[in-house]
Amino acid sequence: MSAEGSQSLAAPRGRPSHLLVPARTKTALALLYDEGLENAYDVRLKLTKEVLTIQKQDVVCIGGAPPGANHRTVTLRRQPVGGLGLSIKGGAEHGVPVVISKIFKDQAADQTEMLFIGDAVLQVNGINVENATHEEVVHLLRNAGDVVTITVEYLREAPSFLKLPLGSPGPSSDHSSRASSPLFDSGLHLNGHCSHTAPSSPSSPIANEPKYEKRWLDTLSVPLSMARISRYKAGTEKLRSSALEVLALDGASTGALQFSTAQDCADWLRAISTNINELTLQHMKMANKCCSPCDQVSTLDWGRAERAYNLCEVLFKVHKFWLSDNYWLQANLYLGLQDLDCEDPRSYCFSVLASHGKSHIFSVELGNELAVWEKAFQRATFMEVQRTGSKTYLCSWQGEMLCFTVDFALGFTCFDSKTKNVLWRFKFSQLKGSSDDGKTRVKLLFQNPDTKQIETKELEFQDLTAVLHCIHSFIAAKVASLDPAFMDSQSVARRYMCSS
Repeated sequence: MSAEGSQSLAAPRGRPSHLLVPARTKTALALLYDEGLENAYDVRLKLTKEVLTIQKQDVVCIGGAPPGANHRTVTLRRQPVGGLGLSIKGGAEHGVPVVISKIFKDQAADQTEMLFIGDAVLQVNGINVENATHEEVVHLLRNAGDVVTITVEYLREAPSFLKLPLGSPGPSSDHSSRASSPLFDSGLHLNGHCSHTAPSSPSSPIANEPKYEKRWLDTLSVPLSMARISRYKAGTEKLRSSALEVLALDGASTGALQFSTAQDCADWLRAISTNINELTLQHMKMANKCCSPCDQVSTLDWGRAERAYNLCEVLFKVHKFWLSDNYWLQANLYLGLQDLDCEDPRSYCFSVLASHGKSHIFSVELGNELAVWEKAFQRATFMEVQRTGSKTYLCSWQGEMLCFTVDFALGFTCFDSKTKNVLWRFKFSQLKGSSDDGKTRVKLLFQNPDTKQIETKELEFQDLTAVLHCIHSFIAAKVASLDPAFMDSQSVARRYMCSS
């Protein structure tokens, strides 16, 4: 059972409409899994733009003078047809109290208007049954006579294995009494051992008695600003099945929220992620608006980063990805690099390959988040290449010190480091292949424009990885500048890879 509201958005050209996730509000039922006790409880989720609220059912007094405790003492008059009008589950043998699992419409328990599905039975005619077995409580209720007084308290965290219905109680389709079992309903809607001398008057609420109602009550509100959402158990690589957890900036956690299907879990994951991202951008803009320029969140903050790399000299690689409707590129757009064995087992992960063979592996929760990262990295690299214009590296060959330049306008140039005399120059389009020893040496294969023959140029670099990444970044940026559709077209990417 789920309800949601969202603003209708038109899909941008080329982007699948089913991947659009506008900020939204949602409500749905889920299970809150207690990983310590290995049990789950029914909860209701309410998602707004700023908060995710968890609600649990409870019985509240809506009229009359409420008693001092949460206990309710109710008198039932056994009816000739229908008996007590309720069924029970649970028992001490399963480590749970006996609870009311069914209430039959218009019968004794229903007529009191003070008993609810999920009520734990604490006493029967003054006898404490909190630690009684299922069979003991069934026997006691069936032999309690025509007038039965029970004391109950609503069990807010009824274990899910009892499978108590969350909806309004209705008539049962099975009016036969089962063999007593703590995991099955033991029907007390049939006649017990009563005197049968005269029909009992119907159970009914007394005028001055308090009136009760079962309601969903807020128990936890998790602010979404700067929050984090994950399908993985904290501190592990263990993927929860159809479950997620939201962790707030202040450390508050929803716990593991279990959904009935993987699709429901994915829908909630996208909706919550969207609201978190919207809030983050909104609060950053508000903070910048209220702060002086020197205190604003800006690109200058990256200067205080633990590690920083030149975008021209790193490579972005996606390891697992949704390919959908020819919109986003599969990551390996760059020439001549073999794929890595991704150490991160998560569904959507990417790596940043830096100089001297260093790499960093990251993961996100959603395919569209991965696409956003890839797109942002491509465009940032393109802009950095255009801003830089050219990169020059010291290299050597056969004992001679040379300089190798990758230039956005001119292509590749090799010249003597002392005399500055140009030894050779080729355009990007003339590069037909490359190979390297994985250490310091690379062979570049160029096609001579006059003879059409392949010329091999061999060079040795101190940081070969940075040079190779730079070459691929400049080539990709050059292709993108000649054909802007390159950034969004998989077919152009394939042509580039083939021609390279």
